[in-house]
Amino acid sequence: MPASLAESGPAVALLSGLGAADIAHPGGTLLAHLTRVQRQLAAWDARPALQLAGLCHAFYGTDGFPSALLPLDRRGELATAVGAEAEALVYLYASCDRRATYPRLGDADGPFHDRFTGLSHIPEPQARRDFAELSAANEIDLARLDPAFRAQWGPELLSLFTRVRPLLSQPAWTDCQEVLAG
Repeated sequence: MPASLAESGPAVALLSGLGAADIAHPGGTLLAHLTRVQRQLAAWDARPALQLAGLCHAFYGTDGFPSALLPLDRRGELATAVGAEAEALVYLYASCDRRATYPRLGDADGPFHDRFTGLSHIPEPQARRDFAELSAANEIDLARLDPAFRAQWGPELLSLFTRVRPLLSQPAWTDCQEVLAG
């Protein structure tokens, strides 16, 4: 079930107030991208907290998109808007050092490297699944909208999502195959 408007409303207000609708991003604006990622997760029947994390996944910047809407010392503002669980997923996504984490992401004991702290930890299975699902939704949105992105990164992303296939829902895996292999 999609995160309700009441659940998403505070996040959208915060995103708007911080200028997400004015930040250029492939496919339009950052706000448009974030909204599409949330909708993709809803289409895959992700639980509301993961959908909200999808809507907010770039709040602290990411390894691939360094523009942050909030500094880390203001995490409480996002937690107030979306809840502690969704905010923790946003932090997990934003903190990922992709080069160090992706090679063993599919391993239950694969270390997750935090680019903010320089530390590593082993995420709980649910957090690892959520991270993989959110990653797939994000990359699929970019690949759907940008043929050059898909041509450059599609094979590598398909390889990544094939390695982490057990972490993905069936709808996410199907979309990875359809979008990234094309």
